[in-house]
Parts: sequence; C-alpha cells; structure tokens
Amino acid sequence: GGFDLVLMDCQMPVMDGYAASQAIRAWEDSLSEPAHVPIVALTANALVGDAEACLAAGMDDHLAKPYTLAQLLACVAAELSR
Repeated sequence: GGFDLVLMDCQMPVMDGYAASQAIRAWEDSLSEPAHVPIVALTANALVGDAEACLAAGMDDHLAKPYTLAQLLACVAAELSR
C-alpha cells in the first residue's frame, strides 16, 4: 500500500515539514509511474505568507491551528476528492 494523504507538521526536528514535502515531491518525480499524495500542513504558522510558503514547498493545503474538527474533515475531504 501507500498513503492517501499526509498531515504535515512544519516544525519538526532534523527535517522540517518544508524539506520533508520537497523530498516527497522529488521522490514522486523519480517514479516511473506518476504519483501525487496530497500533503496538508497542520501548523501554528498563521502569519501572512505562511500558507504560500507551504504551497511553494509542495504542500497542497495549509490549515492553521487552532482549527475545528469540521475544518480538518472538510480539508481532508477536499484533498481526497481531487
């Protein structure tokens, strides 16, 4: 199997979420068959430009904390329906 969706923390030790997302996208690009797993940032970073930085790193969406369960479910449903 594989993964249907990745919930990415942007501030992890050793490799942050931005670098991890770029590594996932590079790995996908190296495959012989096209692949794209949706990556959603779940982060406390909610300043102007933070969502754009996530998208620039290869993430598909950005959900800033605090978020509600309804917001998380809507985001996941939207990404899985693409």
